[in-house]
Amino acid sequence: MRRLLITLLLFIALGLAGFFVLTDPRVVSPGPEIGTLPPPNLENGRVLFAAGGCASCHATPGQDDKTRLGGGLVLDSPFGKFHVPNISPHTRDGIGNWGTADFIRAMAAGVSPGGHHYYPSFPYTSYRLMPPQALNDLLAYMRTLPAVEGRAPAHELAFPFDIRRIVGGWKLMFFDGSPFRPDPAKSESWNRGAYLVNGPGHCAECHSARNSLGAIVPATRLAGGPDPEGKGWVPNITQHESGLGKWSVEEIAELLKSGFTPSFDSVGGSMAVVIRNTAQLSDADRLAMAEYLKSLPAVQGPARPQANPG
Repeated sequence: MRRLLITLLLFIALGLAGFFVLTDPRVVSPGPEIGTLPPPNLENGRVLFAAGGCASCHATPGQDDKTRLGGGLVLDSPFGKFHVPNISPHTRDGIGNWGTADFIRAMAAGVSPGGHHYYPSFPYTSYRLMPPQALNDLLAYMRTLPAVEGRAPAHELAFPFDIRRIVGGWKLMFFDGSPFRPDPAKSESWNRGAYLVNGPGHCAECHSARNSLGAIVPATRLAGGPDPEGKGWVPNITQHESGLGKWSVEEIAELLKSGFTPSFDSVGGSMAVVIRNTAQLSDADRLAMAEYLKSLPAVQGPARPQANPG
């Protein structure tokens, strides 16, 4: 019996050691090779800031200046409440002391400067498609914005989700850290659209159904589903008849510019916030996004719940 107990404890110890090794950020999400980067392009950084909707989540609520990235927004989820952090250039409360490598690793690998996993409520699962130079441009632009004092509270998560180390296990199962790879068989504008939609635009983060662990279900990518915050339903944006199947490229581009649909309705809710961001892009970028979305196959998303007549 003593020998059996020792063997059992040994297996438990080996299992825990294996878990800690495999979930180490340096193992499961080491980040891209950075090398020597050219000087940043501030204009490209501004475009990526708009495409990524950084202000939509990180601007301090209750004030009109969307360049004041003091954080504080609360994101509800089935796992608890995520408090969006300060990402202004403030050296104490924001990211003013971060180096370029710190920022790139956070955005592309979901790892903090202190070596801890970020929860995937921060969509590094999409931002990882952005190359180091693009992230360098983005950081340079963000450094031109106002420094804002104040820190958001800690996340309020239920056990065991409050154990940050288990995010390493989540990454092992669901995180693909590969960069964006253009399709040589497609046009330059199609590839630009694919990059903007899937990378900085992170459209799939809202427009896809998720499994019980919060990961996107690949078969429903961009086919709509429950709002991640539990506030309704996010529409299908593939070429399914319930999505954008009857829309033209020009109509999709117009929606991204003005928020108006082909039936002269206007979007509301969180999509209205997205339109404020995509409206800042060039006509060429909006058309590229529309070209890519129009090329997607029709995907049947999850069934939308019927409204209760009572």
